Amino acid sequence: MTYDIIIVGGGPAGTTAAMYAARAGLRTLLLEKARFPRDKICGDAISGKAVTILDELGLVDGVRRLPGAEVRHILFGSPDHIGADIDLSRAADPSRVMGFVTRRADFDAFLFAAAIRSGVECREGFSVEDLMLDATGSVCGVRGRSLASNQIEELAARIVLGADGYRSIVARRAGLYAHDPEHTATGVRAYYRNVSGLSDRIELHYVDAVRPGYLWIFPLDGDMANVGIGMLGGAMKRDGVNLVETLDRLVQDPFLAPRLATAVQVGRTVGWQLPLGSRRRPASGDGYMLLGDAAGLIDPFTGEGIGNAMFSGRRAVAMAVQALTECDTGAASLSRYDDALWAEVGDELAVSARLQRIARFRPLLEFTIRKAARSPRVRDMICAMIANEFPRKALTRPAFYFDLLFR
Repeated sequence: MTYDIIIVGGGPAGTTAAMYAARAGLRTLLLEKARFPRDKICGDAISGKAVTILDELGLVDGVRRLPGAEVRHILFGSPDHIGADIDLSRAADPSRVMGFVTRRADFDAFLFAAAIRSGVECREGFSVEDLMLDATGSVCGVRGRSLASNQIEELAARIVLGADGYRSIVARRAGLYAHDPEHTATGVRAYYRNVSGLSDRIELHYVDAVRPGYLWIFPLDGDMANVGIGMLGGAMKRDGVNLVETLDRLVQDPFLAPRLATAVQVGRTVGWQLPLGSRRRPASGDGYMLLGDAAGLIDPFTGEGIGNAMFSGRRAVAMAVQALTECDTGAASLSRYDDALWAEVGDELAVSARLQRIARFRPLLEFTIRKAARSPRVRDMICAMIANEFPRKALTRPAFYFDLLFR
């Protein structure tokens, strides 16, 4: 049997694509190497952007019932430990920015189950090892191994969607994978129980030890928290930073230690790489498209990737429907996916890349956060930027800081 699409990877990008494919009536196969529930190293924050897609799919109430916390505030902490608390309820449409923090083990299992309920054929425990090519060199399916039987199988499809993360086998076999430290961040995180001072806010602390980058404290259920740090790969390499050792030092720093005085780490500290959307990477070719981390769509400033991953899943299926209707799944046809995707998220990613560069300048970072801490007007402006109700690119213009100085 030939499927209309085969989706490689059962994370948020892949399951979102699967559910939209079911709505479109496409014959779809979703493949996942692991078995759910499975952990996925992440900050676990689900942004308002992701909630927009969850709402379209009728899944918000289900996510709300998962173990975790709802997010109504964002705290930005300066290098000298001044905090500006942004109240997301002050946005014109708070539903666009309020989100959740939920362990990926729970969230991804929930989405995979939702994909099954939508009628998509889903297979766990299947490791894709290669792409199948037709006589013209176009991708026409995948070759992989069932981990239960250890048998090699060939599965045919008119289009393959690679939603299999930053080390995507689809991207590598298609010759698109290229690790670039200047456009890749590295993060490490640990879970802690009995953390004090948790509420309905996520915290981003721009500490000197990981600039450009930040330390985060994200609340989970009860007194549990996801605590971690992320840093640009090129800077980390140049400065010789060991992130695991740095996180161990930071949790004992005087500004953070009181909140973790009686905390107990649950499990070990783990790390992963984040391919940033600070440059546009090819995301399609003959018979295939890349989604989420495989396409390098992580926000360069915030490190958030779930929202753009889910948006890419929706956009890829829309393109698949068009290409299959036209009976043209060649590279030129599917390149319209790249254009449409970057028309949707490209400006935001470009501005975030500029903000990441600005965040390297400690005095400017401190000045902005200090001003926001004192000024409700500035906090409301930042809230509007987060909600895309006010141009985020204003933060990259000198006029914005002149306005901060004299108003």
